[in-house]
Amino acid sequence: MLNESIRKLVQYGIETGLTPECEKNYTINLLLDIFKEDEYQEPETEYKDIDLEEVLKELLDEAVKRGIIEDSVVYRDLLDTKIMNCLMPRPAQVQKEFWDKYEKDPQEATDYFYKLSQDSDYIRRYRVKKDQKWTVDSEYGTIDITINLSKPEKDPKAIAAAKLAKASSYPKCLLCPENEGYAGRVNHPARENHRIIPITINDTQWGLQYSPYVYYNEHCIVFNSCHTPMKIERNTFIKLFDFVKLFPHYFLGSNADLPIVGGSILSHDHFQGGHYTFAMAKAPIEKYVTIPGYEDVEAGIVKWPLSVLRIRHQDEKRLIDLASHVLEVWRGYTDEAAFVFAETDGEPHNTITPIARKVGDMFELDLTLRNNITTEEHPLGVYHPHAPYHNIKKENIGLIEVMGLAVLPARLKEELLLLGEYILEGKDIASNEKIEKHAAWVKEFLPQYENLNKENIQEVLQKEVGKVFIHVLEDAGVYKCTPEGREGFLRFIDKL
Repeated sequence: MLNESIRKLVQYGIETGLTPECEKNYTINLLLDIFKEDEYQEPETEYKDIDLEEVLKELLDEAVKRGIIEDSVVYRDLLDTKIMNCLMPRPAQVQKEFWDKYEKDPQEATDYFYKLSQDSDYIRRYRVKKDQKWTVDSEYGTIDITINLSKPEKDPKAIAAAKLAKASSYPKCLLCPENEGYAGRVNHPARENHRIIPITINDTQWGLQYSPYVYYNEHCIVFNSCHTPMKIERNTFIKLFDFVKLFPHYFLGSNADLPIVGGSILSHDHFQGGHYTFAMAKAPIEKYVTIPGYEDVEAGIVKWPLSVLRIRHQDEKRLIDLASHVLEVWRGYTDEAAFVFAETDGEPHNTITPIARKVGDMFELDLTLRNNITTEEHPLGVYHPHAPYHNIKKENIGLIEVMGLAVLPARLKEELLLLGEYILEGKDIASNEKIEKHAAWVKEFLPQYENLNKENIQEVLQKEVGKVFIHVLEDAGVYKCTPEGREGFLRFIDKL
């Protein structure tokens, strides 16, 4: 059985181009070593069109049987990454192939690297396809919704082992370049099958990789090769456009650099991009404005629930200059009437979530104004999802959500199924602790629907989840899409 599984995996490597045909024996021997096996008999069967998930399961089951690993998703993930690395080209080979293709066409290079990141199982296709995805139409355009199911739940054994594991500061975080080739441990994922493309932006060394969870097409991460904190500044805009000039088919954006309105990793400077057009990028300018000294730059307020100033020009340097000016003014801007405070008790509140892209021959930069002030009424943030919507989304509104993609917690998959059952059977939602948090929400929207049945209940729930997410985005907007909100936004623009 082991011989067959090893031969199938090696054939997968040859079929996908991960493993050259001439390295067949070498790769078989690496795999035998993992299983502490000295003997190998070449199977008579010829294998093709290999199902990777299936063959990895066979190998991991064998490893459990032989006592090499415990039967737990954490230990299985650590071992299958080591197994997949046996098929992989070395980092220098990947980099050479990437840049050779780049010489012909940047998109050919990223196509190659994205396919490699999936074929290597760094991006686990069979988990990503479990994610639930749908769209919801709104006055702001078509909004993307996803329930992320590709991050496996840790089992109790692994959680206990992680608590007992020795604290380690290597790699310093999940974004450090030292992750490339790292074997991992119970409290840090294995990255042996991970490859990074070194790039230079703003004359500094950065790395390009893909997100293993792929929230959207070719979801890439661009990270500083040094472990240095996030900071939105003039250099941020230079870096964003340096990247977009290297890869004009990709957008690139940055999370804000303050808690509540920032991303989940503020300790390591990084951006996120990809080959995808979000609803925000499609949203039109609802009011054009002219900024003194930058009359040549097309500028305007975007029809979007968050407060976005879009600026466009053929020369990205003009956008870098203007964005730096907008950032400097916004950092120090207070408008009590609009409940915008630059700082309270010495704590700064204003920052920006920027997104850069190239559209035709024009460079474009969306500057999303953010503010992380908290109050007694809104202890998690005034411009953050408000309490009535926490049943759906309580987490920060980061870059991906800002652009119009809801990344919702995995718990919702089970909760929505349960809700559908309770609604159709007329049961009391508040009586079940798993879904009681949804009771008020369901009570509010249910009267709008008459003929609910097994065929349409989930569609209705998904539509209502989408509506909640739109409200959440409106909560995150510093200036609301109301006449008063727009007046407030224009007061800020007048200060530029």
